[in-house]
Amino acid sequence: MGFLQRFMYGRYGGDNLGRALIAVYFVLYLAGLLTRWSILVYLSAAAAAWCIFRMLSRNVEKRRRENAKYLAVTAPLRNWLRRRRAIRTDKTHRYFKCPNCGQQLRVPRVSGKIKITCRACGTVFEETIK
Repeated sequence: MGFLQRFMYGRYGGDNLGRALIAVYFVLYLAGLLTRWSILVYLSAAAAAWCIFRMLSRNVEKRRRENAKYLAVTAPLRNWLRRRRAIRTDKTHRYFKCPNCGQQLRVPRVSGKIKITCRACGTVFEETIK
């Protein structure tokens, strides 16, 4: 273990972009195997090589900038997925969209009709909660 620690000292290591590259590698490799398109296998190898290059790189600042750019580009998708997960797992609240401004609103889960006031635009609307 000491050898690996000494070897990786001063190198960048893994990050979010590296995990995404590994996922792309697996998807492309499996698709290449299933479809027998060799170009997909070559593209998967390129993704794996890029991931390994990034992990072993000593240019830490450049790798951090690449990861920050990746995180900025994927932020809307990651936030959307996080909201979807919260909506599915929240047993005490219901989520509605304001019909006027589209703001997502969280209200307590009670039976019957409820008046909801949007915090962003002040629109009042009624919803039925089952």
